[in-house]
Amino acid sequence: MTQVKRLSGKERRALRARAVLLDPVVRIGKKGLTSGVIQEVDRQLEERGLIKVRFERNILRRYDRKELAEELARKVNAELIDVRGRTAVLFRPREGWRRFHGLSR
Repeated sequence: MTQVKRLSGKERRALRARAVLLDPVVRIGKKGLTSGVIQEVDRQLEERGLIKVRFERNILRRYDRKELAEELARKVNAELIDVRGRTAVLFRPREGWRRFHGLSR
């Protein structure tokens, strides 16, 4: 099941461009999407709004990276912006996010 997209293509491109300079703040290993991992991703999204999540090789032997990223985004109520290689970019709007990110409709 895919997530309903709430952002326009222009907004997604702008967020993807901002994410290039970010380092992954959460790494997901062989235990997968545990409650601790989900809480940490949720906390980081609350604090930063835009984050990168890194999937380690051992988890990707059992799961598809795109499906894993979509499931994580759904569990933390975030928008999946991009998945490249073993890295996913997640975004959750915060108050004033359009002004902060220079985005407008």
